[in-house]
Amino acid sequence: MKTQATIKRAGDFIRNSATLKIFSIGLFVMILLVPASMVSSLMRERKLRRDSVVQEINHKWGNSQTITCPFFTVPYKSFYRDKNDKLKFNIHYLHVLPEKLTVSGQINPEIRYRSIYEAVLYNVKLNINGNFILPELNQSNIDPENVLWDKAIFSIGITDMRGIQDNICVLFNGKKYDVSPGLKTTDLASAGLHCVIPLSSAKGENLFSFRLNLNGSENIQFIPIGKTTDVSLKSSWASPSFNGSFLPVTRKISSAGFTAEWNILHLNRNFPQFWLDNQYKITDSSFGLKLLITTNIYQKSIRISKYALIFIIFTFAAFFFSEIISKKRVHPIQYILIGLAILLFYILLLSISEHLNFDIAYILSALVTTILITGYSKGILKNNRFTLAVFGILIVLYSYLYVVLQLEDYALIMGSIGLLFVLSTVMYITRKIDWYSLEKKGE
Repeated sequence: MKTQATIKRAGDFIRNSATLKIFSIGLFVMILLVPASMVSSLMRERKLRRDSVVQEINHKWGNSQTITCPFFTVPYKSFYRDKNDKLKFNIHYLHVLPEKLTVSGQINPEIRYRSIYEAVLYNVKLNINGNFILPELNQSNIDPENVLWDKAIFSIGITDMRGIQDNICVLFNGKKYDVSPGLKTTDLASAGLHCVIPLSSAKGENLFSFRLNLNGSENIQFIPIGKTTDVSLKSSWASPSFNGSFLPVTRKISSAGFTAEWNILHLNRNFPQFWLDNQYKITDSSFGLKLLITTNIYQKSIRISKYALIFIIFTFAAFFFSEIISKKRVHPIQYILIGLAILLFYILLLSISEHLNFDIAYILSALVTTILITGYSKGILKNNRFTLAVFGILIVLYSYLYVVLQLEDYALIMGSIGLLFVLSTVMYITRKIDWYSLEKKGE
């Protein structure tokens, strides 16, 4: 009889021990990390699928464009003597950049859809003009006599040639020149167009102008190769992200679109007006903008999924305290089902937001999850007051998460304040609980 009584007391202690309950809840949380990681993997998989579809659309229309133009590539003879003392030469290339470069244009954005995915495309029409002043080579290591000015090549760098929509005609010192695909060298740009325009070593301005009609996607970048580079762009797109090495000196953004202007001096970059071969790399000085889609559901969903663990812990804590206060026991399987219901919110959010507005998807997912858990808690606890408490906790949690999601720049401080508030509330509610007496009751 004593053995049976001892076993019964031990069983009661295990069932009623608050300490063991906390450890078991911690174990449940660890178990739920497995499906939580599966939900995160699903979100990343859907994002990769979206990126793949968008990349395919961009590839057919025209990828992000980087414009490096114009510049002259001039052959240069470098003489040397071979082992037989015979005079020979190699051909190098002198790159000459414009004195003044002015770019102005209109970006016409367009959204294309494939299935449930969308891609931001654009067509840009640019007017490009300026002038060249041939450099003084006497004080450099370049012998002016060895420069083949009559074979100078006018070059235009464009990263994705498939985006070119119209033939390009260069007006140089009053004469027209048609361009051909390809560059003489890839020292300044990886792809582009060229035409042979003979130059004279005599001093003087060399005026140029041409137009570009170009398709691209998401990004457009420029390289400031002028001694002074002025770029002026306007568009009906209302959410540009200015990026690169230089920001606009003036910009105006409204719901009707944006205008932006850049003014860059040669002193602002790390390469001169002329040099030989690939002595300098100019891509680090690129600047421009990206046409943002503000409703990036995958980025938002992944951000929200990082709060899944906190949601599970807070919800489990609510049921744990209801056990302590109301003496209603919650079975481990019921804890697991509640945790799975919380994780279901993230799957619902992702799947609904792919078809509806993200905010609407968030409200619907949070509402369905709240009703599901609240109704289940009613059946478990059979106490209207605690059921309403669970309902209130879920409403507060989902509302707070939505606010944190909107205030991206203040997410850390809002999260810190929220955790402080929750901890203070828990400490206040449990301030009169005698935890040792709970353990003794189990004995």
